Amino acid sequence: MVRRIPLCNDSMMLATQSRREFLGCMGGGFGTLALASLLAEDTNHVKNALPYRVDDRPASPPRAKRVVQLFMAGAASHIDLFDFKPELVKRHGEPSDFGEHVEAFQDGLGPWKKPVWDFQPYGECGKLLSEVVADLGTCVDDMAFIHNMVGKSGVHSTATLLQATGFSLPGFPGMGCWISYGLGSENENLPTFVVLPDHRGFPSNGVKNWDAAFLPSEHSGTMVFAGRPNPISDLHPHATGHFVTPESDSAAHQLLADLNWLHATQHPLDGRLESRIKTYELAARMQLAAPAALDISGEPKYILDMYGIQPEGTQWPSHINAAEERDHFGRKCLVARRLLERGVRFVQVWSGNDNSFPRRNWDSHEDLEQDHGPLALGMARGASALIRDLKQRGLLDDTIVFWTTEFGRMPSTQGGKGRDHNPFVFTNWLCGGGVQGGISYGPSDQWGYKPLERNQGTQVYDVHATILHLLGIDHKQLTFRHNGIDRRLTDVHGHVLHEVIRS
Repeated sequence: MVRRIPLCNDSMMLATQSRREFLGCMGGGFGTLALASLLAEDTNHVKNALPYRVDDRPASPPRAKRVVQLFMAGAASHIDLFDFKPELVKRHGEPSDFGEHVEAFQDGLGPWKKPVWDFQPYGECGKLLSEVVADLGTCVDDMAFIHNMVGKSGVHSTATLLQATGFSLPGFPGMGCWISYGLGSENENLPTFVVLPDHRGFPSNGVKNWDAAFLPSEHSGTMVFAGRPNPISDLHPHATGHFVTPESDSAAHQLLADLNWLHATQHPLDGRLESRIKTYELAARMQLAAPAALDISGEPKYILDMYGIQPEGTQWPSHINAAEERDHFGRKCLVARRLLERGVRFVQVWSGNDNSFPRRNWDSHEDLEQDHGPLALGMARGASALIRDLKQRGLLDDTIVFWTTEFGRMPSTQGGKGRDHNPFVFTNWLCGGGVQGGISYGPSDQWGYKPLERNQGTQVYDVHATILHLLGIDHKQLTFRHNGIDRRLTDVHGHVLHEVIRS
């Protein structure tokens, strides 16, 4: 390509230049890439934000701009929270008979077990909810429940990956990475995709659930630990770095810029350096923007109370309890709202990662009431507060709230008080952003064991396709060529669930 290049002495010449050489002549390193990004945004913002499109026309008129995903790691029990089964109440304690051979994950084929908590109707739609998630009752008229979700595995690691990335094997980008890649950022000073892990630890697979894999690495999820003194690791210089002066810092940056330029010219087909530079540039901008976004101290008391957030420094007992779960989950939900209203595209909130024994997470093999109780009370308080808060700020209409877990739990008992894994059917729900509220789609059978209509369950690909559709993206067009294959979030599957979309 022939370009007119300004030399250092301001004279002009015609030269054949690659893109990287052109950037190098403009200064090299961090500054040049930042300049290139600004120029690209200035001249054609849409094309810069939608790199996958054949043209710039949206696949469908977008109904939403952003997504918050609430992920209950460990497998929350649909039949104890959202999917009421009168037959289980009637048959409680009787020997379970599934009418077929069941491959249980452990030994959870004991007698039928009724829901641990009573159910009551809520909202104008009369949706039946368990009393442990009663806080969501104020929101059910805005929610669409999908009760016939089916998985491919009863193993936490593979099932979690499937829900998070669309694939059961590692090495594929998370859903938030695809949305970051497809839509770009609304705020260049904050990440496009933010992950709020559980305060106790990571879910199965850890960062693989939100890693960009073969997509450019700047689309990976940025981890934020809400409530910690240092919520984002390595964002600011370490306290022991007092010996660094402005002059030495500037010299170090110049040296890095020179090394980056040298590496880029020697490896013109390797995009990893450019992605890393973009990540560091974002980190520099976040030093100013992130603290303000994550600081909830200025929120009014009625908002903090709505989310169930307790005063800073509250001491919690050693055992898991509802007040602590409300505080931790509510704090993440409030931070999520603050990030969404500042232009973050995708926020992922995780709940229930405690690998100690006895378990204190959603994986309730031993005692479902003991484990699910505090977690569900905390989740319902935080999620309902988030929905109501978004609604009162006018943000719910273009924000999708997406609740999921990796699979459900069996309608039979395990050890008397627990439930085993059930990948054959479970529940998701959606809210806001063009979703038809007050409906239940795709019933499960009388036991909550499989979809009522066998072989007609809803798969994660369908939910992903629907969310992309609401964002104005055709899930078949959002692709990235990797190892000779045009990969996409929905693989070779997926149908938009028009029944859950508001007309």
